[in-house]
Amino acid sequence: MPIEMMIRKLRQHSELPTEDIGALRSLVTLVKNFPENTPIIRDEELSTQCRVILSGFAYRSKVSEDGKRQILSFHIAGDMPDLHGLPLKRMDHDLTTLSKARLGFIDHDALEQTLITRPALARALWRESLVDAALFRQWIVNLGTRSASGRMAYLIAELRQRLGAMDLVANEQFDFPITQSKLADALGLSVVHVNRVLQAFRAQGILDLKRHVVTLGDLEKIVQLGGFDSLDHIER
Repeated sequence: MPIEMMIRKLRQHSELPTEDIGALRSLVTLVKNFPENTPIIRDEELSTQCRVILSGFAYRSKVSEDGKRQILSFHIAGDMPDLHGLPLKRMDHDLTTLSKARLGFIDHDALEQTLITRPALARALWRESLVDAALFRQWIVNLGTRSASGRMAYLIAELRQRLGAMDLVANEQFDFPITQSKLADALGLSVVHVNRVLQAFRAQGILDLKRHVVTLGDLEKIVQLGGFDSLDHIER
């Protein structure tokens, strides 16, 4: 089934009847493959569908009036990064693939009709949107209060926990197909500064990012540097 990762994610924080799971599966009527660095939906576009990431990575971003891009969040398999589009309709940011990605599409009208008769599923998706908002607040704290190394460490620690919950971490390694330029856009740093932080982490044996794979040498140190608090209290 195409959205098993999303179902697994929802079950981390919500009880869902078997009938609701079946209804959710039936809502995905279209699946598309996207190349890396491809717009999925753009800022100010009207949205009539929710998108579920089945595999790969995507990111949200905004571009300022002077053309500078700020990456707002990264999204992995199981995420529905535009769930807020169900009530809001018009996008207020860009959603773009970071890697090759496979996405499922759920029509807004069909989802709204389903949620009317399935309150447990409605609560689960509402809670999912609140978890997403809580993560976003933590990103703001990260960018506004931490050093460059702290920002990087927090990002890696968060991704490690989220990917681990989806069984996408093995031997403290996980895929993260990102360039230093995009890391700079996400962390509010220059590319030169990002490179210095990564080199320092590598020299200290804390982590290595090579060929789009993160290898964690000292997870405890990453958690400490990033001031990372487990997401369990948010998701449960």
